[in-house]
Order: sequence, then C-alpha cells, then structure tokens
Amino acid sequence: MKRSALDRLVSWIGLALAAVLLLAGGLLAFASSFITNQVSDQLSAQKITMPEQPAFAKLAPADQEALAPFAGQPLVNGAQAKAFADHYILAHMNAASGGKTYEEVSGEYMALSKDTNADPAVVKQMGDLRQTLFMGNTLRSMLLTAYAFGTMATVAAIAAGVAIVGAIVLAVLAFLGIRHAKSAEGEVLA
Repeated sequence: MKRSALDRLVSWIGLALAAVLLLAGGLLAFASSFITNQVSDQLSAQKITMPEQPAFAKLAPADQEALAPFAGQPLVNGAQAKAFADHYILAHMNAASGGKTYEEVSGEYMALSKDTNADPAVVKQMGDLRQTLFMGNTLRSMLLTAYAFGTMATVAAIAAGVAIVGAIVLAVLAFLGIRHAKSAEGEVLA
C-alpha cells in the first residue's frame, strides 16, 4: 500500500470524525442553551426572591453561608434553586417539625385522627404540620428538579466545548495528513 493512500484514508476518517464532533458540539451547545433558558423562564415566572440576611439570620451557619451569595436576588437559576430548597425551605420544615419527615408526621397524624380520645386541637395542629411539610416537600422537589436540569445544562456546555475543541484538533490533524500525503506520493509501506 502506498503511504500517500494510507495518509489520505486516515485523514478523511479524521475529517469525518471532526464533522461528527462538530455536529455533537453544536447540538450540545443548543441543549445547554435551551435547558438554561427553560430553567430561567420557569423559575422567573414564579417571582421568588431569595431571602435577605435578616430572613435567614436565625438559621444554622451552614444555611446562612449557602444563602448569603444570593441574598435579595430573583431566583432564576439552578444554583439558587438548590440553595433555597436545601437551606431555606428545608431548614424551616425541620424547625417546624423538630426534624421529623413528612412521612413520620403523616403517620402520627393518621394515628391521632383515628384515636377517638385524641384532643381535636392536637389533631388539627398535626394536620396543619402535615400539610406544611407536604407543601414544603413539593416545593423542594420542583426546585431541586430545576437544579438538576441546570446542572445538566452546565455539563452539556462543557461537553460542547470539549467536542468543538476535539473537532478543531482532528480537522487540523486531518489537513496536515492530506498535505503530508501529497509529499509522500512515491513512498510505499513495507
């Protein structure tokens, strides 16, 4: 086989791979942009403002530290959604329930509501707490879903950059290979 034929074959395969990587990079960049815009649009529509320092001053130091960078900002991205869900809503849920989960409170409420000797005020209080925890968990779930999608957008953006750089490197190598094939016209591989 002639060296120039091998160089051309490898170079054309490299160009084809570069085209595939460029296409993948473009699709990943589009996906990243689309997801980022959807997360931002959906969160913006809720008109949530991140709490300012006085609102979270009584929370644990770790919660305060997580909320501080976003204080007073509109909630529009995944990082803010995670901070709000895990360090504001969850902190308030834990404070209200003494650290009990929705499932634990719901079980206690169900047992109390079946107990004919239970104090109606306690049953109502437990029912209200159950509803509060249910709503808190629902909000947290939605916000953490936005965070997950925001993270996917970030990963897609990184992958797009890597794919595009890979496409450029492969294209340059392929063009160098084609140029080398012209200079190796008479060579034969052993």
